[in-house]
Amino acid sequence: LWCDCIAYHHTPSYQNMSDDEGNKKDGSKSYEERVKAVNVISQPLASKKSTKKVHKLVKKAAGQKQIRRGVKEVIKGIRKGETGLAILAGDIYPLDVISHIPILLEEKDIPYLFVPSKQDLGAAASTKRPTSVVLIRTPKKYFDGKDIYDALTKEAKEYDPTGLGR
Repeated sequence: LWCDCIAYHHTPSYQNMSDDEGNKKDGSKSYEERVKAVNVISQPLASKKSTKKVHKLVKKAAGQKQIRRGVKEVIKGIRKGETGLAILAGDIYPLDVISHIPILLEEKDIPYLFVPSKQDLGAAASTKRPTSVVLIRTPKKYFDGKDIYDALTKEAKEYDPTGLGR
């Protein structure tokens, strides 16, 4: 009897949902659903269109080895003087894992954007694991996604973290 209760209470709620109640048929969540799960420091959060561009750019950069993935690796790269565009996942809990990174990026004058999902960021970065932060190094002139990089960097630089409007 006791085991039946536990099995009943631990049935994942998504199994009881129909397709129009939230999840797409392939099991992935929509952009709007992922945005609901982001933490309070996720500013500037990329729009739906920009998020697709970010994932495309990360995929190209990963293919050309122009990327650093993960908190430790990104921090090490920044301390060594690497620059570029930082992409952070907005659904990281506990916040302490990445809360110091935006401050470090602002001190080093490196633009950054948040995307809603660590799973999608990890998939775009060619890893099987979810990834909390990615640093796309400043591209060389032969880089395939330079136009996307420039557009996203411009978008990231428009954000004023102080809210004062310079």
